[in-house]
Amino acid sequence: MQPSSTRASATAPDAAPLPTGTPVRDDRHRPGQRAFRRANLALFAAGVATFVLLYSTQGLLPVLSDDLGLTPGQASWTASAATLGLALALLPASALSDRYGRTAVMTASTLAASALALALPFAPDLTTLVVLRVLQGAALAGLPATAMAYLAEEVHPSALASAMGLYVAGNSIGGMGGRLLSGWVAAGLGWRWGLAASAVLALLATLAFRLLIPAARHFTPAPVDARALARTVGRHLRNPLLLRLYALGLLFMAVFGAVYNTVGYRLIAAPFHLPESIAASIFVVYLVGTGTSAAAGRLSARLGRRGALYVAIATTALGLLLSLADSLALVLLGLVLITAGFFAGHATASAAVGRTATEGRAQASALYLIAYYLGNSLGGTIGADAYHATGWPGAATIGLTAMALAAAVTLYATRQAHTATRRAGQLPSRLSAQ
Repeated sequence: MQPSSTRASATAPDAAPLPTGTPVRDDRHRPGQRAFRRANLALFAAGVATFVLLYSTQGLLPVLSDDLGLTPGQASWTASAATLGLALALLPASALSDRYGRTAVMTASTLAASALALALPFAPDLTTLVVLRVLQGAALAGLPATAMAYLAEEVHPSALASAMGLYVAGNSIGGMGGRLLSGWVAAGLGWRWGLAASAVLALLATLAFRLLIPAARHFTPAPVDARALARTVGRHLRNPLLLRLYALGLLFMAVFGAVYNTVGYRLIAAPFHLPESIAASIFVVYLVGTGTSAAAGRLSARLGRRGALYVAIATTALGLLLSLADSLALVLLGLVLITAGFFAGHATASAAVGRTATEGRAQASALYLIAYYLGNSLGGTIGADAYHATGWPGAATIGLTAMALAAAVTLYATRQAHTATRRAGQLPSRLSAQ
């Protein structure tokens, strides 16, 4: 993809050719420029809008259960449905952004999801609410499938890490804010008002995104080639290392879904009996993930990818074990460890996907996100059913099972790496003997 200045010089009939070795001006956004600040703020706002909506029902599941007479498993479908819809729509959304443009897809995505959010408070029953949430999740897929591609095209590489960081911060704040806002409002006014408050916040963030986002200058439309896309996806799904990373993303997110779909029920029940507004505030723990995600890179550099994964798995498992205690302090400490371990594992695995895929990186990352959000849907629903059947030990057992599987996947990868290293070390002596 050529910078606009290069394209202009190539197409102007009276333009003199550039002397050999003349540097081409790179006009992508850099720190200090107004357009750079606008792009950062726009993507931050879009991240807030997307994740406010995606997790808006998770903070009010106990209120939904009380008002509609639902079991935790039934209520959890309002959260799982959105992540399921998002997972199914990620690849089509990424293909549409290649054809119609990043800003167009992001704008359509957030506006459509916000419009559906305005309809949610009027849902007459659980079935309608779940269907609307599936559609909302599918609409939201346009942002995570497109935002990083927009930043990579429009922001100078020297500033890309900071721009990505602010976008991820918007995701984190939106995810936490959606849970807190809907939970707090629902505790006082009911779940319909909780969803309405989330819809209004998301709509304001969407409008801010649309007003701030600079026009794309480095996007080149490409036709949607379904066969080429299928071939790329097929190659990724035949790559054993990528498959292991996808499995790890699914397993870590299954723990997160199982825990955060049910912890509100536990905190308002015996022996804690916390008010619903206080129980909803537990999502403040989500902030732990922001610091942990940043530390995961340093941990990987020190211990290697598999070493970092072992630490993440052990931290999450320890948190699950601590959460079994009937002490509020130990439960809160357990949630902190679960959250830290989850974000460390997710950050390590997702970063490894980009390094492992030598081609079709966008599709490789999309497949990881599909597995990741499917993990949330599966873990959230299965964990809520387990909680309904046996209480918190059931939900914690689902999480511990997922971490045992993650440890098995990582151990298998470790043995494969050791075998490959041993074979490589034996190769020179074999060749010299021939």
